[in-house]
Amino acid sequence: MDREFLTDLFADFGPVTLRRMFSGYGISADGTNFALALRAGLYFRADEETIPQFEAEGCGPFQYQTRAKTVTVNSYWQLPARLFDDSEELAVWARSALGAAQRAALRKRPRKRPAARMAAPAKKTVTKKATGRKAAVRKSAARKPPAKKRAPRKRSSS
Repeated sequence: MDREFLTDLFADFGPVTLRRMFSGYGISADGTNFALALRAGLYFRADEETIPQFEAEGCGPFQYQTRAKTVTVNSYWQLPARLFDDSEELAVWARSALGAAQRAALRKRPRKRPAARMAAPAKKTVTKKATGRKAAVRKSAARKPPAKKRAPRKRSSS
């Protein structure tokens, strides 16, 4: 699938951003990636709300092979082939895929750590650095040979 074909395919959905990804494109709207266009086909983001639609159409999740095994990515499901000819219905599926991607992004938001936990590692780091410097100074001092003391010169009498 090329850029022009994908842009035309999503015309009824609205403007999309296409970015090179793997062997195809990542497709996003409003900064959220909701579809993958790869050599193997077009995959939409899915979650527990939308997976039943894909299963009803007889579609499966995205899969790829490694040397050791087949990896299944349950968050992206292959788009039914019939939707390539029906851009209006494809737009409906794309909106639900965008919704699934947005819901997933909300679940992934990082939690804030308590302030007490955040301060502890900083103290340890400072202590380690200071201790490390002292140890380095001790080691370098230990490596230097002691300075030789010179005996005072005897003056020759003439």
